[in-house]
Amino acid sequence: MEPIVLYIISLLVLYIVREAAVRKGINNSVIGQFLEKKHGFKEDKKSLQELLENDLDSDK
Repeated sequence: MEPIVLYIISLLVLYIVREAAVRKGINNSVIGQFLEKKHGFKEDKKSLQELLENDLDSDK
């Protein structure tokens, strides 16, 4: 039972790290900056931590 929990936690951590790396890589790339200037938008998605904090604060 314990190895399954560790496996799931490691997959979750890997997902968060990869998602953050890809987002920063795209936003800081030349193509990402060009598309932002051309289309005039910047996607502002909240991170998992911000979503969890806001969800917990919404009960007040």
